[in-house]
Amino acid sequence: MDAAKVKELEIFIDQCKRNPAILADPSISFFRDYVESLGAKLPPAAYTGEESPRAGASKTQMTEESDEDTEGPFHGSGATAEQYESDDEIIESDIELEGEVVEADNDPPQKMGDSSVEVTEEARDASQGAKGKAMEAISEGKFEEAIEHLTEAILLNPTSAIMYGTRASVYIKMKKPNAAIRDANAALEINPDSAKGYKSRGMAYAMLGQWEKAAKDLHIASNLDYDEEISYALKKVEPNAHKIEEHRRKYDRLRKEREEKKIDRERRRRKAEAQAAYEKAKKKEEASASRPSGGMPGGFPGGMPGGFPGGMPGGFPGGMPGGVPGNIDMSKILNDPELMAAFSDPEIMAALQEVMNNPASFAKHQANPKVAPVIAKMMAKFGGAGGAGGAK
Repeated sequence: MDAAKVKELEIFIDQCKRNPAILADPSISFFRDYVESLGAKLPPAAYTGEESPRAGASKTQMTEESDEDTEGPFHGSGATAEQYESDDEIIESDIELEGEVVEADNDPPQKMGDSSVEVTEEARDASQGAKGKAMEAISEGKFEEAIEHLTEAILLNPTSAIMYGTRASVYIKMKKPNAAIRDANAALEINPDSAKGYKSRGMAYAMLGQWEKAAKDLHIASNLDYDEEISYALKKVEPNAHKIEEHRRKYDRLRKEREEKKIDRERRRRKAEAQAAYEKAKKKEEASASRPSGGMPGGFPGGMPGGFPGGMPGGFPGGMPGGVPGNIDMSKILNDPELMAAFSDPEIMAALQEVMNNPASFAKHQANPKVAPVIAKMMAKFGGAGGAGGAK
């Protein structure tokens, strides 16, 4: 076997090892089938959504996640396939084209005329005479000589698209496509409807293997001035142009699908993260609700089985000197929904603790609209039990 081909095969096999998702490309399904026929077991990434490994009992179908699904997109073994799909690079296959191409000519640009000069009748006549000599040289196969005569004709009459088109056709015969394209462009600048300009440029593009450009120019030339030579050229050019167009459409579609899948994976990832966060918060809430309260929610140290621990030293400002009386009905506090709700607020509980430990700190909390009403209400509860001297 050709050593270069073997090396290419080795590189392809190495790519398949690193990224089995390459084998999901329908254009190389024959290779995957051959590998399976040898008893190989391929990973899920080697198959498209409509396929499954041959070893399986039946084909499985991949279904879209509904909006109600709560399972993460990377659940189970599917995570590996997702990862492969995410990291895949689309590798374009080669296109089998027919037709001979030539090596591009890199000669210095040929002489061009100045189209801005005013051409006299004498110059036109001399230009036609030079063209006549060129045509005679062409008929004898003397292309270099023909180029010299046509260059003289162009310099004498640089406003003639026909002269440039004719010289371009000679460059085609000499297999100098780049020179032909320069002359064809000059002809089309002078006359945008020059059939000879489009014909010569189209044939030059075909010689360089630029099949789509060649087909476009040759079609225009055919519409302007049909001849058998253009028809013959199109029969060679069009099949390659169609193959290239189909190839491009295929891989444009694959890239678009890849981008859409990437967006969908990101959407499902975010959905999974949001679902996980929700489940975590829900479990935390359920755990908190099932935990024994031990007294007031968020409770004071040791709970309040018989009052605050050790009473409130010094009492609340303006009332409850000497601590909490022993005959307080705690059910009045525990059954008060506003107080119970307030006790779950960390800011309020911190303030109550501070006031219990240092009654003088009540003054700094009086301006707090969240804390002051709660303290006042508790003072009222204790005062109603006969233990407060001031709050009613």
